[in-house]
Amino acid sequence: MLVRQQAYKLALLCIIVAIGLHGVLAQTMPRTDLAVVVNPHTPVDDISLADLRKIFLGERQFWSSNMPVVPLIRPQGTPEREVILRVLFKMTEIEYKKYWITKVFRAEATNEPAMALTNSFANDAVAAIPGAITCETTKDVPHGAKVLRIYGPKPGEQGYPLR
Repeated sequence: MLVRQQAYKLALLCIIVAIGLHGVLAQTMPRTDLAVVVNPHTPVDDISLADLRKIFLGERQFWSSNMPVVPLIRPQGTPEREVILRVLFKMTEIEYKKYWITKVFRAEATNEPAMALTNSFANDAVAAIPGAITCETTKDVPHGAKVLRIYGPKPGEQGYPLR
């Protein structure tokens, strides 16, 4: 019985140490900036977080009178989506899903933004579709892609908000 109690205490101590170590590592790991990538013909070079939020929540549907906004979002569980939910929407995944179900039910939209299953797909779609926009990690941005500034700074610069 005494051996079991000691084993239990040791296992509990290991769990506590592992949780603490995970928290420390999560705080010290560098965060990757997300880049807002748009089709090269999109008539915008700088965007506010409020406008970006409106785009991905279906509240802004046109860049200009003749160019619709075509948002592409990464699937649940991807780092890109996690940052968008946390920083841009300030929602959980469940809240995001409820938001879109309500919006479609009220006929305020036909569906949520198109899902880009891979960054490669998102890059191809953004390059091919006028008005397309997506968010992806900076390492996945293709050379020569049009990346928007947010309130002035680009990804990697001080004050850039999508981290």
